[in-house]
Amino acid sequence: MTAAQEPGRIVLLTASHRVAPGLLSWPAWETLRAADLVLCPDPGHPQLPYLREAGVAVEISVPVASDLVEACAGGRTVVVLPSGEGDRDLTDGLARLAGSGRVSMPNLELLPGSYDLPGARLLDLVQVMDRIRRSCPWSSRQTHQGLAKYALEEAYELVEAVEEGGRDELREELGDVLLQVVFHARIAEEDEEEPFSVDDVAAGIVEKLIHRHPHVFGSETAETPEEVKEHWLRMKGVEKRRASVTDGVPLGQPALALAAKLSARAHTADLSVPLPSGEGVGYRLLAMAVDAERGGVDPEGALRAAARAYRDAIRSAE
Repeated sequence: MTAAQEPGRIVLLTASHRVAPGLLSWPAWETLRAADLVLCPDPGHPQLPYLREAGVAVEISVPVASDLVEACAGGRTVVVLPSGEGDRDLTDGLARLAGSGRVSMPNLELLPGSYDLPGARLLDLVQVMDRIRRSCPWSSRQTHQGLAKYALEEAYELVEAVEEGGRDELREELGDVLLQVVFHARIAEEDEEEPFSVDDVAAGIVEKLIHRHPHVFGSETAETPEEVKEHWLRMKGVEKRRASVTDGVPLGQPALALAAKLSARAHTADLSVPLPSGEGVGYRLLAMAVDAERGGVDPEGALRAAARAYRDAIRSAE
């Protein structure tokens, strides 16, 4: 085969918009530098300034499949930087030409120039939430106080998905809880006195996780879950400098969960505290919740399970 008869090569070079422009793989840079022609249909493509700075000439043009095939004649390599929408017309056109059997097609190659890192889709969520906050008549008026009830609802729905739902329900409810976090963080950016962003929220929890896991990120050791819990509570006590082991226990949580939490705090602190005496169902429930916690049973979860069984019995009776 003579040089004029060589089919050449078409390279579709993709890059993730979630990775900083210019951070391309070495094979991508090698291909760009060696290409006979580099085309891009989008004059605002984020990679263009970096390619020009690297001395890669890029022609702004909307490529047509037949023209690309002709441009590859003589063994030439043509690189196409697709737009963010993916240039479906071009790929469909190349597929039709290849399927016709009437055209000697160049070699077609899809070359990923960069890949998403784990967690990259969170960047999309932050971007979408920002636009909704600016443009949606309802979302733009929301406050932390107004959204609080939704956070509670979504948390309960997540618990229900964990206990009763399938994988699809669990994934969806996790997303709804995550939305609450991102929504509140976006609102917090607008505070005139103490603004913070979702990056500040993430930075805070990263720092907390590292500090409370000295057996993972430090020199301490922990061989059992009990030892891990001991590290966690000790580090938490240093951070919070609390005057009482009950500090930080939210009194607004469900009553059985509250009783169990208080019991766990006292038990962890090796405090022997007699239960308050009194008449009525409240004191009996308190004693049962403490006994359950000491026996390793979540009383709130146990009562929910019993309540679901009661619900099923009611439905059967109906």
